[in-house]
Amino acid sequence: MKLRSDLLDENSPERLEVIQLTTEDVPSSHIYMEAQIFTPDSKRLVVHRSAHAHGSDKNDPEHRYLVCDIENDCELFPITEEVGATAPSVSPDGQLLYYFVNETEPDSGTLTLKRVRLDGTERETLLVIDSNLPDTDYRPNRIYPLSTISSDGNRLALSCFLSDGSEGGGTFGLMVFDVVEVTVRVILEGPSWCNVHPQYCRSTESDASRDILIQENHGNIADASGSVEKLVGGVGADIHVIRDDGTGFRNMPWGRDGNERCQGHQCWRGRSTWAITSTGTRQPQERQLIEGAVTNHDGHTGIQTAGAIRNDLSRDFESPQFSHFATDIEGRGFITDAGPFDEGARLFVAEFGEPGQDALKNWQYLLSPRSSCGKQAHIHPFLSPDGKTGFFNSDESGILQAYMVRGFEK
Repeated sequence: MKLRSDLLDENSPERLEVIQLTTEDVPSSHIYMEAQIFTPDSKRLVVHRSAHAHGSDKNDPEHRYLVCDIENDCELFPITEEVGATAPSVSPDGQLLYYFVNETEPDSGTLTLKRVRLDGTERETLLVIDSNLPDTDYRPNRIYPLSTISSDGNRLALSCFLSDGSEGGGTFGLMVFDVVEVTVRVILEGPSWCNVHPQYCRSTESDASRDILIQENHGNIADASGSVEKLVGGVGADIHVIRDDGTGFRNMPWGRDGNERCQGHQCWRGRSTWAITSTGTRQPQERQLIEGAVTNHDGHTGIQTAGAIRNDLSRDFESPQFSHFATDIEGRGFITDAGPFDEGARLFVAEFGEPGQDALKNWQYLLSPRSSCGKQAHIHPFLSPDGKTGFFNSDESGILQAYMVRGFEK
């Protein structure tokens, strides 16, 4: 770790402290901010080396997931060593790390689900997929770099390209792994599920805990191997919720009206059943933060979904230009980056009011991460579960690194 008070400026809070967590001469970063990579006591998290802000190369022998022990001077130690390790999730009790080893090829290879205790002991292989998935003609390939785990720790969801072995054949899908029964099933498939961003609702209530937030990209263009050539993000994207048994397909009330578009980042508000997205609008030209409630599916109608319930969280922020963000586990604290990104993005924290009613309040500027904000160096801020510590990426040193900021809590 390295103290980085030089990243603070005259507008930063007086007691703010910035720590550079990774310091090697290889690119390192936080895992995408929606990932569940923290222990519930906010004392340990998982980062990765030889990686970028959106993942890693599955064939990179230098890639490792690292446990960061915040209480022990942010000590880092490797928790994986396999080439192809990807899509990590820490169990809700903070005891285990689940991850996958991606050795897949278009019509061959293996995908392996493993778990290990966070101290590095008791590593075990749970499931190996080396043939067609159950009840399908598909094999998984192009594994998504993010998994998500249910609040009871019993199920993991992971998206992928589904190859059927024929020339030009295949589709995209979402797999759900039951780690108790040690099974896997495909619950969702189709050409528009190329960038799913699956996120289990973190509620502990039995019904809500089965819900997964998913992103659909209508009109995306992919080649025969599943490589996405055109994402059609803003215009084509809409957000849905599905139960992890493949039923209960529903809408989130965002985008698709010709003015508002989904940027492609969304997350649940803590353990609640409310979710938040960042949008781009033509009039006014803003990037807003919109809270929404899950609504019955009546077509891919986005903001025009019948019965839509929305709340503009950023309405009190002058000329909002937000992109990536996250909340604490209680859904009370909030962190976000803010543009204009071509002039050096800024980092802010804020507080929630009542769900569905209040705008974010008590906005507090923290610092400028001085990132180039290129895709591989996105800031991707997030909070510890207790909301007292923030995390972000930056390539301000010339090499992408992972950072921590603390001292802003009231």
